Amino acid sequence: MYQPTQELSLHNAVDAAQAGMAAIVAGITEFDLSSLKTVDSAAVVVMLNWQREAGKLGKTIAFHGVPSSIASLLALYGVSELLHIAQA
Repeated sequence: MYQPTQELSLHNAVDAAQAGMAAIVAGITEFDLSSLKTVDSAAVVVMLNWQREAGKLGKTIAFHGVPSSIASLLALYGVSELLHIAQA
């Protein structure tokens, strides 16, 4: 299971996106976001990018432990249905 650092924001979006892609290429499709403390709208973009790239490889990402702050942003932007959010 891949687990990003405590932040997923504009400040580290490129590095986070690349690290997640490396995990996907390595065959990891379970992402645990429960340790995220700092997020902004870049988190939504990174998550969508991970899912899009995984789809190109015939995979689907399952996101676990999605913080309410990210869930709210996903709902605000109307993209919740594009991602597989695993229920606790």
